[in-house]
Amino acid sequence: MRGFFSFLIVVGVVAAIAAYFSIFTVHQTERAMVLQLGAVKKEISEPGLHFKVPFVQNVVFFDKKLLEVDVPSREILIAGKKRIIIDAFARYKITEPLKFYQNIGSRLQFDSRLFDFVNASFRRVLAAASLDDIVRDKRKELMDEVTKIVHQQAVPFGVEVIDVRLKRADLPNQLRDNVYTRMMRERQQEAATYRAQGEEIARTIRAQADRSVVELKAQATKKSEIIRGQGDALRNNVFAEAFNRDPKFFSFYRSMQAYEKGLASGDTRLVITPNSQFFKYFNQSSGER
Repeated sequence: MRGFFSFLIVVGVVAAIAAYFSIFTVHQTERAMVLQLGAVKKEISEPGLHFKVPFVQNVVFFDKKLLEVDVPSREILIAGKKRIIIDAFARYKITEPLKFYQNIGSRLQFDSRLFDFVNASFRRVLAAASLDDIVRDKRKELMDEVTKIVHQQAVPFGVEVIDVRLKRADLPNQLRDNVYTRMMRERQQEAATYRAQGEEIARTIRAQADRSVVELKAQATKKSEIIRGQGDALRNNVFAEAFNRDPKFFSFYRSMQAYEKGLASGDTRLVITPNSQFFKYFNQSSGER
């Protein structure tokens, strides 16, 4: 009886092990392929629990989702025999697992082959493109062309290449330094040109301002001379009118003004005779000659 129970336990353990190794799970993001001695027995695309013959069959899984891989940096020649360093990435989907397994075997091997496809396509497409085309002007068109070429090369492996894009396009260090130096010189020349143009404009403005100042001063001087002449004429008219009205009083008034200016305080000395015409109003009490 004890031997029978032992036999049942052994059978149960073996059955449990066999059941464990015969059941596998396929997730929603995966496809599976059941292999028997290297030959494909069936493909599974439906998610859930599935069965295989334990120890005889094995399962290979393939992703349904979009896969992305970074392409190692490479140095390539572009138009004008210039060298640039490119950094890119590619996105693809495994659309035919059987063809993928038969032609390439694993994703690691396909990624290595994909790197070669991408680098060769970049060399082919970018060989006639300028740096401005790659970085700015025609970047999308060039990347679409690279994607098309890489996709055509990947189709025999059961793969659809969705996208190939540049992450970075840069010049080698030495060339970058040369380009930076050239750009700096160009900017300096451009700045010198702008400064020279500014100086010329400033000189023109200063010349116009100086001419305007001279013209304004001339006009002001002319106007002031006219006003001064008009004032002198008016004064002379007033004096003439006063002289005509009372010549004696006018002569007396003018003499008083002469005394005020001639005998002003300060170091004033007059060397004249006492009976001079200048002192006629001092010598005569009546103010008459």
